[in-house]
Amino acid sequence: MPWLLLFFAMPIIEMYLLITVAGYIDALPTIGLVMLTAVIGVTLLRYQGLETLMRGMQKLRSGHMPAQEVAEGLLLAVAGALMITPGFVTDAIGFLILFPPTRLVIAHMMLARVQTHGFQGPGNTHQQTSANHSGHADKPRTLEGEYQRKDD
Repeated sequence: MPWLLLFFAMPIIEMYLLITVAGYIDALPTIGLVMLTAVIGVTLLRYQGLETLMRGMQKLRSGHMPAQEVAEGLLLAVAGALMITPGFVTDAIGFLILFPPTRLVIAHMMLARVQTHGFQGPGNTHQQTSANHSGHADKPRTLEGEYQRKDD
């Protein structure tokens, strides 16, 4: 229900703010300001997205799971969508997500709500970690067994 309310309220709030700002500084400067925030936001998004991708690739090469980088990548995608949406509220939320300390906190909150499992990366024999809500990892477990195919 809150998402449905937000879905309908956000465009109304954005239109109200755009009309109010246009009343103070005129329509063309308002449009220019919206376009300027979009260009600045997309430029920042591009730089931070590449940086996050490189950190994720580095973790993959070292055999670690890039959970933090994946969460940040998802947040950057949301920030990008917000930045190209015309309006001041969506731009403000997008810039807030683009701000690295804020994005880090949100990513930590996202990761605290999910369970992550390790993988068998390059140069890694076997690794399995399970992050629980307290942040501690379980001991690695190896399951061994044999199977026999039955032909019918």
